[in-house]
Amino acid sequence: MEQVDYKELKKGGFMRQVQPDHFSMRLRVVGGQIKSEQLRAVSEISQKYGQGYVHMTSRQGIEIPYIKLQDIETAKQELAQAGLQTGACGARVRTITACQGSAVCPSGLIDTTALAGILDEKYFARDLPHKFKFGITGCRNNCLKAEENDLGIKGGLKPNWDAGKCIYCGLCEAVCPTQVINVNQDEQQLKFEESGCNYCGRCVKSCPTDAWEGKSGFIVSFGGLFGNQISVGRQILPIIFPEQELLRVVDTTLGFFEKHGKAGERFGKTLERVGWDLLEKELQEVLQ
Repeated sequence: MEQVDYKELKKGGFMRQVQPDHFSMRLRVVGGQIKSEQLRAVSEISQKYGQGYVHMTSRQGIEIPYIKLQDIETAKQELAQAGLQTGACGARVRTITACQGSAVCPSGLIDTTALAGILDEKYFARDLPHKFKFGITGCRNNCLKAEENDLGIKGGLKPNWDAGKCIYCGLCEAVCPTQVINVNQDEQQLKFEESGCNYCGRCVKSCPTDAWEGKSGFIVSFGGLFGNQISVGRQILPIIFPEQELLRVVDTTLGFFEKHGKAGERFGKTLERVGWDLLEKELQEVLQ
């Protein structure tokens, strides 16, 4: 009887069920998006090889339960015909999650879908000491809860004020959540304390005369964990521009985890053990 390598099956997206020789097949869904024709294929595969239903995971994924061991290769082939692949489990970079971002959402400050595709192509299923999760959220509303991820990315907008366009209506002061804008309508003056700005972009989006302009960037958090143990990811860098700089940060972070992480140790625990200052130093060097 042929020996079944359950570890390799799990690594390739097939998780054992309590039912003998049955698996839940996880799909690679990037940024929570899948085409309608692909959904039809998923439905057909679940009818043919599963029990006619799918499970939507907490990380925007799709799983098809009750795939029999003998049907795994055939199911994978039919997935491939629809342009789909199985996901990743185990000690690897997992499927990238993302909200809809600026392409759809009025609050979005970055194109989360495009960024998810870039990160997926570059890092998906990369082997690491333990699982590693990315989460991309388009703005400070934080729908994707960026700080729960090993590396979270949040859209930000660095504002710049043009006095020549300002009518001193006070709307920017009213919408500013950190109260770093003060408008004196009588004296036609505006004060902005950028050191306290959280780069939410509300001043830019609300300004009726475009006196506020903004530069989109990335606010990155590190070491988040949400499971048996909970840790909130930390922001140890200022807002990052442009995308190439963000990718340098990601490359350095994953390299750091490869170098310092122990098997079975999540990234945040590695940082606690070796010191956050060591990662911060390496990141600052690549951003100089």
